Amino acid sequence: MIDIPKEKPLQRVILFAVRTPQVSARQIDDYLDELAFLAQTAGAITVARFCQNLPQPDSRTYMGTGKIQEIKAFVDENEIETAICDDELSPSQQKNIEQALGILVLDRTSLILDIFASRARTSHAKTQVELAQYQYLLPRLTRMWTHLERQKGGIGMRGPGEKQIETDRRIVLDRISLLKEELRHIDCRMNTQRQNRGKLVRVALVGYTNVGKSTLMNTLAKSDVFAENKLFATLDTTVRKVVIDNLPFLLSDTVGFIRKLPTHLVESFKSTLDEVREADLLLHVVDISHPAFESQIAVVDQTLQSLGASDKPCLIVFNKIDAFSYTPKDADDLTPISRENLSLDDLRATWMAKDRPCIFISATHKENFDTFKQTLYAEVKKIHTQRFPYNDFLYNID
Repeated sequence: MIDIPKEKPLQRVILFAVRTPQVSARQIDDYLDELAFLAQTAGAITVARFCQNLPQPDSRTYMGTGKIQEIKAFVDENEIETAICDDELSPSQQKNIEQALGILVLDRTSLILDIFASRARTSHAKTQVELAQYQYLLPRLTRMWTHLERQKGGIGMRGPGEKQIETDRRIVLDRISLLKEELRHIDCRMNTQRQNRGKLVRVALVGYTNVGKSTLMNTLAKSDVFAENKLFATLDTTVRKVVIDNLPFLLSDTVGFIRKLPTHLVESFKSTLDEVREADLLLHVVDISHPAFESQIAVVDQTLQSLGASDKPCLIVFNKIDAFSYTPKDADDLTPISRENLSLDDLRATWMAKDRPCIFISATHKENFDTFKQTLYAEVKKIHTQRFPYNDFLYNID
């Protein structure tokens, strides 16, 4: 009889966050929904959520003592293994909360780093993630090990000695230095690759994570980039040549952005994000079916600004119109107008279609895809004409 391996049970976790006066109740719900999706992507199931209204997080335990005791009671009664915070915790906060709850405590940054580590496939992505992990680990060494106060000794080592934590810190710093050197070599190779691509117009797909960038890439370029309904399905930049009406250009799929993207990841993924910096045109893909797509647009805009790419030509592509629901059946004339009961025609008449160029599509079902390709062709042709003013014969002239 063959033993069939059982699936590994999902880790039971709880989520907790502090709501400050600057954050609305709906926003904190959206934030915790996203954190739950991150936990699910990492292989966990969310059992409960805890939120406390405070002017600002407590510097020692993040939440108040009473709330910590409430969480402790729930943890003991429900066999919870891990608690995840929606913010980045300081090393002392993380240590104090772990001592109070008696379980592993993760913050948003460590959860994202864990997902990136599980998703990294190429040596390039693995190097970038490892660098970010070591940079995150460095100030938390005292919490990670149990042998940190031992002294080195022995023949030739007598004297004041060196604390083990100092040895560990030096080892981590040496590893960070080595990884940075490896990434510098990778940056040089990738820069050479970009230069060898000639003067073709470069188009980069950008957007919040899990909005359908890889699916759009596969549909446009007829490629097989990995796409899945999970956060950060792809980490490596993929570049494909696309031809629309005899006009060739390069299309690149980049890592997705997210709220509170760890600074360590932004730094270590510099070579990947260079595709965005050097692009001639950005396709900002937005999941219109997401309840908080407006805030996701703002996050991407802020990230592009921090990368120095906010001034590039940009076409907003509102994706997943097939999953967009509107106008409830039980609605009547007295139903207040809200984002949930606007039709797509109504949305086309709002700020989304007026402030900057945009188009509504479904990458999965290819809805409105011909119009999208015509719009993309016109944008690429505009850049191509400026670069090669005397080569109009290369593509169809209107």
